[in-house]
Amino acid sequence: MFWKFDLHTTSHIDTLLEKEDVTLTEVMDEDDVLQECKAQNHKLVDFLLRPQCMEDLVTFITQEPSTDVEEKVKYKYPNISCELLTSDVSQINDRLGEDEKLLMKLYGFLQNEPPLNPLLASFFSKVLSILIGRKPEQIVDFLRKREDFVDLMIKHIGTSAIMDLLLRMLTCIEPQQLRQDVLNWLNEEKVIQRLVDMVQPSQDEDRHSNASQSLCEIIRLSRDQMFQVQGCSEPDPLLATLEKQETVEQLLSNIFDKEKNESAIVSVIQILLTLFETRRPAFEGHMECPPGMSHPSFSVNHSILEAVRPRLKDFHQLLLEPPKKNVMKTTWGVLDPPVGNTRLNVVRLVASLLQSNTHSINTELINLNTLGVILDMYFKYIWNNFLHIQVEICTAMILAMPPAPTDIQPDTEQDHARESILIKHLFQKCQFIQRIVDAWSSNEKEQAEGGRRRGYMGHLTRIANSIVHNCDKGPNGPQIQQLISGKDLDREKWEAFISGQLADTNKRNTVDLVNTHHIHSSSDDEVDFKDSGFHQDSSLQQMQQMTSNFIEQFGFNDEEFADQDDVVDIPFDRISDINFSLNTNESANIALFEARCKEKIQQFEDAGSDEEDIWDEKDVTFAPEAQRRPSSGSTDSEESTDSEEEDGKRDPFEASNPSTDDRMEVDTGWYCDGWLGTSVASPSSTSPKDCGRSKSEEETACCEQRSITETVINGSMKETVSLTVDAKTETAVFKRFAKHIHTKKTLYSCPPFSPIRVIVS
Repeated sequence: MFWKFDLHTTSHIDTLLEKEDVTLTEVMDEDDVLQECKAQNHKLVDFLLRPQCMEDLVTFITQEPSTDVEEKVKYKYPNISCELLTSDVSQINDRLGEDEKLLMKLYGFLQNEPPLNPLLASFFSKVLSILIGRKPEQIVDFLRKREDFVDLMIKHIGTSAIMDLLLRMLTCIEPQQLRQDVLNWLNEEKVIQRLVDMVQPSQDEDRHSNASQSLCEIIRLSRDQMFQVQGCSEPDPLLATLEKQETVEQLLSNIFDKEKNESAIVSVIQILLTLFETRRPAFEGHMECPPGMSHPSFSVNHSILEAVRPRLKDFHQLLLEPPKKNVMKTTWGVLDPPVGNTRLNVVRLVASLLQSNTHSINTELINLNTLGVILDMYFKYIWNNFLHIQVEICTAMILAMPPAPTDIQPDTEQDHARESILIKHLFQKCQFIQRIVDAWSSNEKEQAEGGRRRGYMGHLTRIANSIVHNCDKGPNGPQIQQLISGKDLDREKWEAFISGQLADTNKRNTVDLVNTHHIHSSSDDEVDFKDSGFHQDSSLQQMQQMTSNFIEQFGFNDEEFADQDDVVDIPFDRISDINFSLNTNESANIALFEARCKEKIQQFEDAGSDEEDIWDEKDVTFAPEAQRRPSSGSTDSEESTDSEEEDGKRDPFEASNPSTDDRMEVDTGWYCDGWLGTSVASPSSTSPKDCGRSKSEEETACCEQRSITETVINGSMKETVSLTVDAKTETAVFKRFAKHIHTKKTLYSCPPFSPIRVIVS
C-alpha cells in the first residue's frame, strides 16, 4: 500500500486545525478524519480531547438528530462520532473512561423510554463496549453505582444492541476475578429471573426472542468458561441459577398456565434445548469426554429433567392442538393446519429428551404415546423435511441407545437379555415396521400412476437401513430380531422388502465415482485415453504422497496473490485413504477413435474443391530459437523486445529460402506425466550443406544433427520442449515433458499453412 512508503500527501486537516475558530462539524466533514484519527494525528487528537468536543461527540450518539435535517445525512455526524470515539486511541479512551460527567451523559441514553432508536442504540453499545474492554475497572465501578442499571437493561432488552451489551459484560471483562465479581453482582440483581419474566405471552416478540437468546448465550458462555478454566474454584452463579428446578418450572409456567402464544412457547423451548445440550466444543480440536467418565459439562442436570417431566403432557397436547394457524396454500396442496413452528420445536425437544435416556422420561413418553403422534405427523406432512429429519433422529437414537439403567428390574437374572421399553413400544404399539412397508408400497403405487415421489422417502430409506443395521450389529439387535419375528409382524414381508425394494433403492443410491464408458470429447478431435497411465495402485500411491509440502510439489503459492501482511500458512493434510476403481473398455475406445479418424478423412476426401491439397508435401523450415513461439501469457511488447534483442543472432540451421516463414508449431492439450516423442518426416531433404559452410567435421556433424531444448513456465505449469533434427535421415523428433497435460495427435503449423502429417513414436 502507498502509505507504507510515506507517499501520501499532507492532510488538509492540519491546515484546517490551524484556524482559531474551526468547529467540530467542519473537522468531521473532512473525508480523511477517521484515518487521521486512527493514525493518531497529534493536532487532531488534541483538538478532539477538548472538553467541548468530547461532550459534543457524546451528544451526537445519544440524542436524536433534528427532524429538519435531510434523511441521507441525518445520521452522518452520529456515525462519525461513534467511529472517532471507538477508534481505540488511548488518549480518547482515557478521557472518556475517567470523566464521570461524560459517562453520565453517555449513561443517560438508557434512561430514555422504549423503544430506543436502534441506530443510536448500536452507537451507544459500541462505545460502552470498547470502554468495558479497555477500562474494565473504571466502567464496572461506575455501573455498579447506578442502582437502576440492571432495570434499564432489562427494560430495553427488546433492542438487540442492548442485549449485545449485556453479553459483552459477561465475555470481555478481564481479569478473571473481576469477571467473577460482575457475575456475582448480576446474580444478586436477579438478572436471570428478570429475563425469565420477559418470556411470557404478555410481552412482545422482540422481548421474547432477545431474552431467550440472552439466556441461551449465558448458558453456553458459562459452560465454555467453566470447562476452559479448570482451576476456577467458584461456580458460575448465573448458570447455577438457570439450572435450578424452580427456574425451569417458572419458564414452563409462563407458557402453559397462560394463553398459548407461539413466540413465547418457541422461546422457552429454545432455552430448554440449550440446557439439554451436552458438551459442545467451543473451538477446533476440543477434548471430548472419555467413555464411561462423567463430567458436569457433559451431562444434563437432573433437576432440569425433573422440572420438565410433569409438563410432558402439556407438550404432548401441543402436538395435538397447536396454537391456531391460518390455512397455508402450497404448490402441491392446502395445509390445514400446517406443522407450524410450535410443533416442530416440540419434536426437537422430544429428540433431546430421548438423548438423555432417562427411565422416567421414557416411561412418560410411552404412556402418552408421544412417539405414535410424531410418526402420524411424519407420514401426514410428506413435504416437511424439517420434521422428517427430527423424526429420523428420534428413531435412530431409540434403535441405537442401550436400555436406560432402570429399565431392568432389580430381580432380573444376569443372563437375561437387556430390553429397551422404547423399542418395544415403537415396534408393537406404533407398528413401526408395518407403517414403513405400507408407506413404501403406497409411494410406488402413486409413482406408477404418474405421481411424484413423496418427500419423506429419502429419510424413510435411511430409517429402514438403520433398522437393518441395528438388527445385525446394534446393542439391541437380539430384541429387534425377536420383535420382527413376533406374531404381530409379518417377517416374510419385511425380509422380502429388505431384499427387494430396499436393496434396489440402495443400489440406485450407490453412484460410481469414475466411469469411462460412452465418453465423448467436447472438441472436434477425440482424446485418446488408452495411454493415459491411470492405474489404481500407482494413482493411490501418488495421491497418498500429498502432504504439507503440497505447494512445493505443485508449484504455486497463495503468497503470490496476497499482501505479505495477509499471508496465512495453512497445511495440507495428508490423504489417509482413497479407494476407487477405473474400468476401461480398450476395444470400445479403439473403435471409437478409428471411427472418428475415418470421419475426418472422409471430410477431406469429399471436399471436391480446387483448394490446395492439405496433404501436399511441402518444405519444412524450422525457425531459430529466437523466433520460436513464446509461452502463452507473454504480451506483444515482450515478443517485440525479444525479437529485437536477438535479431542478429540468427541460427545457422535454416531453410535455403529465408523469405518463407513456415514455423512448425504443436497444438497441445494435456496428458499424464511422461515423455511424448513425435517423429516428423519431411519430403523435402535438407542437406548438410544448407546447414552452413564450416570446413571442420565437428561443425558438419553438428549441422547434420542438431538438438534445441527450451523450458517454458506458463503459470503454475513447467514445460520442457526438445527438438532434434537429423538432416541425414530427413526427420525431426519433437519431445515435450509436462505435467497433467494431454496432447492431441495432429501437429499443426501456424495459419494459413496446412497440417503436416506426423508419426507418433
